[in-house]
This record gives sequence, C-alpha cells and structure tokens, in this order.
Amino acid sequence: QVQLVESGGGLVQPGGSLRLSCAASGDSLSKYHMAWYRQTPGKQREWVAQITAGGIISYKDAVKGRFTISRDNAKNSIYLQMNSLKSEDTAVYYCNAFLFSRLYWGQGTQITVSS
Repeated sequence: QVQLVESGGGLVQPGGSLRLSCAASGDSLSKYHMAWYRQTPGKQREWVAQITAGGIISYKDAVKGRFTISRDNAKNSIYLQMNSLKSEDTAVYYCNAFLFSRLYWGQGTQITVSS
C-alpha cells in the first residue's frame, strides 16, 4: 500500500510560480509510473503530466513549456514545477502512482491563481 501526500499548494498571482511536492510512504516509488492530475468543481479529473519509472515524460498540451515534472527516487518523491501560471490552472492537484493493477492517489492540494 502506498500513501501519497501532496504539498506546496496555495494562492498565487497570474504569471507566478509554485512547486508541488508529492511524498510517498509504504513502498518505493522507483518502480511506479507517476502522474499529476487536476480537478475543478463540476469537471472530471484531468491528466496534467506524467513521468514513467524509466523517466519518460509527457505533458498535457495546455501546460507544455510552463510545467515541469520530476522525480527523486532517493527522496521517494515527485514534483511539479509550475511557472507562468494562469487563472485556468486553478484546481485541486493530485499525484498518482500506478503500476499494473495498483493505483494510488494523494488527497490533493489546492492551487488558486488569482490577482
């Protein structure tokens, strides 16, 4: 069983930056594919970025060039560096770990982009 805890959320002005962290316990993340999702009220949770166990990275088009996903297996954590934030990035952000049939979610952290 993997427990995931996100941190780093908050209120930021448009154009600002935030760095989200997702720390894991219960198992080593090194073998898991990891992803960030986000969700706004009344909408389905949407995929934002992922990094495979082998380090292959992909992004949702809307965040390409602004967000950077990374992982530190030694710290059993992943990160999402978010730059040039826009109001439409406002959401609850969740990290996700998956490996075959195993799927785990964190509790989420709120990001609000507003002036």
